[in-house]
Amino acid sequence: MTENNDFILLEGDEYLSSAIDSSPKFHHYKPQIALISGISWDHVNVFETLDDYNKQFEIFIDSITPGGVLVYNKEDKTLSAMVDASENTIRKETYQTAAHFIDSGCTCLETDEGALPLEIFGEHNLSNLSGAKWICQLIGVEQDEFYQAIASFKGATRRLEKITSSRNKFLFKDFAHSPSKVKASITAVRKQFEGFKLIACLELHTYSSLDNKFIYNYRDSLSLSDFPIIFYDPLALRIKNRHPITEKQIKEAFNDHRIMIFIKPKALEDFLLMQDYDESVLLMMSSGNYGDISWDNLKKKFS
Repeated sequence: MTENNDFILLEGDEYLSSAIDSSPKFHHYKPQIALISGISWDHVNVFETLDDYNKQFEIFIDSITPGGVLVYNKEDKTLSAMVDASENTIRKETYQTAAHFIDSGCTCLETDEGALPLEIFGEHNLSNLSGAKWICQLIGVEQDEFYQAIASFKGATRRLEKITSSRNKFLFKDFAHSPSKVKASITAVRKQFEGFKLIACLELHTYSSLDNKFIYNYRDSLSLSDFPIIFYDPLALRIKNRHPITEKQIKEAFNDHRIMIFIKPKALEDFLLMQDYDESVLLMMSSGNYGDISWDNLKKKFS
């Protein structure tokens, strides 16, 4: 922070501020401009109920400096109702998923100047793009400058990050771990790579995903994949003080009896290395590291 800066840009979320401060991080900011992209229950180790979770966002909305601006995703009905109910004297601006189309495996943004090919894809990314465009406008970035920058933006690390690819094989690493994010990532890949076999591998790693009650929120989240795989480490269950989860529970919770389940990293790695990835996409989703499987070995399968 220097005297030459007009803005400070913070990414905040609803998780704990620190080990000694159990209030959400974003309650401390008191912003003049804020963006909320959506609300999806997570962190059940902290917010045990949906109502408790949603309450944190209500508090955040009311913490925005009076006279400030809230930009929010109107496609999220829970969020929209929450914003409408807030009596904070702020300007409320909505956005929605940007108009786009997919042409030969490339997502193109529809603009006043014509189609703009993008490096990113997926409706959640196109929704975030619309929100980012609003924020840039509010801090003085012109539309042409925004489009010029976004055309070469390859996305954030581990957010549908393309690790490697060849002509007809693609390997993606994604941070998706909550039910809504898993669904969004699988839907994005399915639409982008129509006709390809989609192998989706999800690691259950967070407190929420390893909770034998919350796990039922993942129902049908892997249904669009052709080959669903789940990995979890029993040690993580013990560390996070979670009850054991059986294979039957997982398949029932996901409503998908096709799922292959692995609990040993070496077994998962060996299985992935045996697969034929011609005309396929392998989507690896986790906030963890799959027990330190070898990404170098896996990448060789896609060369």
